[in-house]
Amino acid sequence: MGDLNSTVLLGRIAGAYGIKGWVKVSSFTEPADNIFSYSPWLFYDSSKAEAPKQIEVLQGRPHGKGLVVQLNGINDRDQAEGLRGLEIRIDRGRMPNPDEGQYYWSDLEGLRVEDAAGVELGRVDQLLDTGSADVMVVCGDERHLIPFIYGQTVTSVDLASGCIRVDWDDSD
Repeated sequence: MGDLNSTVLLGRIAGAYGIKGWVKVSSFTEPADNIFSYSPWLFYDSSKAEAPKQIEVLQGRPHGKGLVVQLNGINDRDQAEGLRGLEIRIDRGRMPNPDEGQYYWSDLEGLRVEDAAGVELGRVDQLLDTGSADVMVVCGDERHLIPFIYGQTVTSVDLASGCIRVDWDDSD
């Protein structure tokens, strides 16, 4: 298992499901059930400085608007509830390279964001899946919510220099 910087965030444990240790999962993969292709998962608690824990997925399925999963060694509701909020990650080397104009969220978080004039708006704090378009939460002197639409609001992404250029002006 690599360090956190060598991993990719796939989703998060949303809570317990039932009494036999199953968990509800919020998947950040597209489509959502692609997350099942990456067992075993690394579980990481962002509030603690601990190494991720690896757990194998025994089975998973869609349930309502989300997913439910049975994990190896998690056998009751209390154990499952103890996983609530944990990040689901995998080693980066297990992921395919993204297509042109597509990026893993983990590659974008922390990047500097500049407008068309080169004025720094802040850094990407997180990305949100709103259903219609991913949204960057950019924190600087102000907080900006900027749709991540490559070729429109996002004009370029330079991972090497750590900068995202946007065509964005939220002043009214």
